[in-house]
Amino acid sequence: MPGDIAPAGAALLKALADPTRRRVFLAVMAGEICNCELSEALGLPQNLVSHHVRKLREAGLVEEHRDPHDGRWAHIEVDRDGLQAGWEALEAVLHPTLVGERVPACRARAREAARHPRRGEAR
Repeated sequence: MPGDIAPAGAALLKALADPTRRRVFLAVMAGEICNCELSEALGLPQNLVSHHVRKLREAGLVEEHRDPHDGRWAHIEVDRDGLQAGWEALEAVLHPTLVGERVPACRARAREAARHPRRGEAR
């Protein structure tokens, strides 16, 4: 039984737990986008977009580089390696095929007790 999710998977979950950050990330999943386009497309102020892009970058999910012709604009794209690492970390512990089958210990004890009642106890 794994003790926890690897850091890349935990970072992915944490980063995408915020609904606005999910919207930003899903917009970036469509392909490289400029921060001004992202702001307009999502109806968010640029400072809020920048905040969420920073959090996604810190989680290893996006990369950012300045426009070579106008340094005011940042271009954002998915960090494919970071996304892959997070995805694999989650899949390693959360894949549906990993769901276990077991009987809780208390249920097993109750079944055993029902089969072998103590003297004076009804069956």
